[in-house]
Amino acid sequence: MVDIAFRRAERSDVAAIVGMLADDLLGSNREDTRARLAEAYLTAFAAIDADPNQLLAVMTEAGRVVGTLQLTFIPGLSRKGALRGQIEAVRVARDRQSGGLGQRMIEWAIDQCRKRGCALVQLTTDRSRHDAHRFYERLGFKQTHLGYKIDL
Repeated sequence: MVDIAFRRAERSDVAAIVGMLADDLLGSNREDTRARLAEAYLTAFAAIDADPNQLLAVMTEAGRVVGTLQLTFIPGLSRKGALRGQIEAVRVARDRQSGGLGQRMIEWAIDQCRKRGCALVQLTTDRSRHDAHRFYERLGFKQTHLGYKIDL
């Protein structure tokens, strides 16, 4: 078995990350992998990479990016001033799904949150992602809130 590694994403990983974000029904409607939008993704990457409360991470297998997620460390006054870890944009390459890599990636993310001193790890997932709901519940996450968004 090839070793899996985790690391901070690099600028050269952006195309692979966006490709994974776009590689499902929801993502294909939200993302655009055409070259004309590459600059917008690179600008967003630069902002994420420069922010000490952001960690855009990739999971690699034999040097190939096979997974990604973004961790945001959120300081707050609630919960006695607790730091929260927010997991977003979790993806595993289509040809590597259902092999336990998603679980390894989430466990790695939770460990990063512990190391940063987070008191809580939270995430959101689209209502239509029923498989993801079962996956997160199996890993111990509980559905405790109802979320709302507004497009601007």
